[in-house]
Amino acid sequence: MEIWLFYLFAAIALISAVNVLAQRRVFYSAISLIICLSALAGIYMILEAPFIAAVQIIVYAGAIMVLFLFVIMLLDPFSAGVLTNKRKSLTYLGALLGTLLLTLLYTLLRTFQQSRVPRFADRTSDGYGSVRTIGEILFKEYLLPFEATSVLILVAIIGTVILAKRKI
Repeated sequence: MEIWLFYLFAAIALISAVNVLAQRRVFYSAISLIICLSALAGIYMILEAPFIAAVQIIVYAGAIMVLFLFVIMLLDPFSAGVLTNKRKSLTYLGALLGTLLLTLLYTLLRTFQQSRVPRFADRTSDGYGSVRTIGEILFKEYLLPFEATSVLILVAIIGTVILAKRKI
């Protein structure tokens, strides 16, 4: 059952990632990226990493994509001047780089040995990787960087609101 779910989420992620590149409108590319990030969260759940899956949904598919959509709407991508396709010359370069990437990925997968992958009998028996353990480490050992990051994000949000209110 897990292998079929993995293939389902992988297919969704792959199709939506290709759709991000294939769309002519930026808004629809962003929606496809949200679908791709959500499929990756499903893969993380299959790999028994619920904290990373939750972070993937909350931070990337949620907050970051809302920011992307806000900027896209602020720039008005539906105007006639933006819709012209100026990148036709890069199509061949993109196809070449994609082919090279797929060839490299195929080569790496052919040389990969399953015996080198460490196996764990019970990953959560010692609390390793659990939400509680990560939270304790984050709020005890790394409290100052965590708070500095939250202040930085707050400053970025305030700057975005100020820039959005400015008349162009």
